[in-house]
Amino acid sequence: MRRSGAPFLNLALLKIALLAGMLVSPLAQADLTFGLVAPASGGAAPLGLGMQKGIETYFAEVNAAGGVNGEKLALIARDDQYKPLQAASNTRQLVHDDKVLAAIGNVGTPTATVTIPLYNEFETLLYGAFTGAGVLRKTPPDRYVINYRASYVQETATMVNGLLEAGIKPEEIAFFTQNDSFGDAGYNGAMQALNAHGIDNTSSLAHGRFTRGTRNIHQGLASVLEEPVTPRAIIIVGTYGPAADFIREARNDLPDALFLNVSFVGSQALLDELGDLSEGVIITQVVPPLDADLPAVDDYRQALNTYAGGSEPDFISLEGYLAAKLFVEGVKAAGAEPNREAIVNGLLGLGSIDIGLAEPLSLGPNDHQASDAVWPTIIKNGRFELVEWASLLP
Repeated sequence: MRRSGAPFLNLALLKIALLAGMLVSPLAQADLTFGLVAPASGGAAPLGLGMQKGIETYFAEVNAAGGVNGEKLALIARDDQYKPLQAASNTRQLVHDDKVLAAIGNVGTPTATVTIPLYNEFETLLYGAFTGAGVLRKTPPDRYVINYRASYVQETATMVNGLLEAGIKPEEIAFFTQNDSFGDAGYNGAMQALNAHGIDNTSSLAHGRFTRGTRNIHQGLASVLEEPVTPRAIIIVGTYGPAADFIREARNDLPDALFLNVSFVGSQALLDELGDLSEGVIITQVVPPLDADLPAVDDYRQALNTYAGGSEPDFISLEGYLAAKLFVEGVKAAGAEPNREAIVNGLLGLGSIDIGLAEPLSLGPNDHQASDAVWPTIIKNGRFELVEWASLLP
């Protein structure tokens, strides 16, 4: 299927195009077309736009080198505004009207919850979604769901293990989470990690919640502050807006507390929103540091300069780039004329594969998650540095 493209758009123009409802990737005469359903407007827009930028940057790099078996790659992106019903509608359009070969880089847990049944019904791949939720990681796995990134269970386990190593007591850990399947996924992951340490009274830990799509954080903050034990660390599972508001307000009552966020928060957006108040905030990442001396990260930085107008590196577009890099290996393995089933088979047949991250990734019939790696980072002087848990507290 061939589609005409347009010149490469910078991020601002990209957002305008997505707000119009649909954007065909800037890849002229594309033969292999894929889809992305993600927020390009609303509070989670930086996540969708970041994933799109990373994927399109790698597609542009591949196309400049001749494509895959001489065929160019294109991406059709639709804005779901982080709304489940809109995500379902967009998914049907991509599969039935646009006839994409697969979806790549979709964003969000509540949106994935309603679209996964559709991808299974339509026998179309959902690959590399920007979420670590368990709904995408069933046992046995759904054939048409393949993940790139580590799970929220792995991210929150990294947090819990690190906090205990730093000397924080389990009862001094609190939670502030989005009141939906996304918040539940992060919270339940932390509970599993605490249980693994032999801690059983996890239900007594302070837990505040907020409603998706709002920044009404005060009731959740009150729930945390009303508990008899003053928290020394608060694990936050939410997007950057309410997370920033919560941290800003909570610092007034808990000036010495640690604030920890899962990767979905949007690291750069959170830093920009908080400014100086971001100092010491911890965020787990599922991709390497942006300055890592790794071939894949070097390629990413160069590709941004060449194909994304010199755009600044960030963790979200890096994830999109790396996910696309692995995805294209699966497309190559699908053969000269890949169809939907061949691409699934190509990815699941990759086994162990090195894409330039020092450690190989792995996919197989019973292994639908390529990476298990988590990098905990802390904001210091406006930069993201790796956390040293043992020396984190005075």
